[in-house]
Amino acid sequence: MRIYFDTCTLQRPLDDRSQARILLEAEAILTLLGLCEQGKLLLMTSDVLRYETQNNPHPQKRAFVEKILQQAGEDIALTDVIEDLAQTYAQAGIKAVDALHLASATSAGVDYFCTCDDRFYRRAIQLPQLTFKVHMPLGLVQEIIL
Repeated sequence: MRIYFDTCTLQRPLDDRSQARILLEAEAILTLLGLCEQGKLLLMTSDVLRYETQNNPHPQKRAFVEKILQQAGEDIALTDVIEDLAQTYAQAGIKAVDALHLASATSAGVDYFCTCDDRFYRRAIQLPQLTFKVHMPLGLVQEIIL
């Protein structure tokens, strides 16, 4: 199974875990990343993920995500087709960079897309043309493991 995490999801394990939701999501993401390391899931990376990561002003988060992306099994290059598809998603109310993530995932034929962003999640699950499942971390862990 091919999985695409957006940038905020990959950074979640380093967020303040004093809130129960953040703690649970961080553990879920680490579990999913563990499945990627075991070869049970194929972690995807993209030009969009690398761009966002390289521009992260927090060195610790940047280094953490860069290390994860080095483990990715497949790289999605940004193309005109992806940019055009992202514009379609943006017209549906998805922020530009999130639309690029969705378009990259669509282009690669992923099975799952994972985000921690509530607003993005609510809008993405309403897109009828997506060919993969969009989940928050806890929902994805439940679907894959249970």
